[in-house]
Amino acid sequence: MQNKIYTDLLKMQDEKFAKFNASLLPDLTKNRVIGVRTPHLRKYAKTMPNADEFLRALPHMYFEENQIHAFLLSGVRDFETCVNMVDKFLPYIDNWATCDQLIPHVFAKHTNQLMPYIRKWIKSRHTYTVRFAIGLLMRFYLDDKFHPKYADMVANVHSDEYYINMMRAWYFATALAKNWDSVIGYIKQNKLDIWTHNKTIQKSIESYRITPTQKEFLRKMKK
Repeated sequence: MQNKIYTDLLKMQDEKFAKFNASLLPDLTKNRVIGVRTPHLRKYAKTMPNADEFLRALPHMYFEENQIHAFLLSGVRDFETCVNMVDKFLPYIDNWATCDQLIPHVFAKHTNQLMPYIRKWIKSRHTYTVRFAIGLLMRFYLDDKFHPKYADMVANVHSDEYYINMMRAWYFATALAKNWDSVIGYIKQNKLDIWTHNKTIQKSIESYRITPTQKEFLRKMKK
């Protein structure tokens, strides 16, 4: 099965795109990036035979295989099945793109059941497991589902990992756009490390969802 998938992926290969894509994935060696564009991977994931067997065949060799894995898991409709499969897959995620493409739709309907997993994942020593947990808090626990305890979970993550701290900044910038009054205190009270504090402000100023008045205030808060 693995040989057939590799052969199928080679048929969709774009060598120029492979070089470009590899440049965006510094955690991966170039020989692990075949160079298949995302729309082709999504289409392939929807039609591939023996998907269950593929999902059990971890780890995968190629970036594109991990992307297909993420797309397949994102479409699993049963929560318990999905969350258990995600839990098994997370330790094998080795780049930001696969991490961010893994967005199980069923999680949106089961945020109470999901929270114990997020609490576990956010304490992981694995970079992309932590990034994934923060991403879930950003996608499913803002707006009317926001609570300061969730923002505290993100603020209390202490890491030197770029891809974790970038997601922390992305979380707070999005939270400012959606829950300004509840979140601005994290900036005012210097609850974030300097890098994440400044990156949050930068991303917020770049956002069309932040008002000019809010942006002007944030500019004054930069360290």
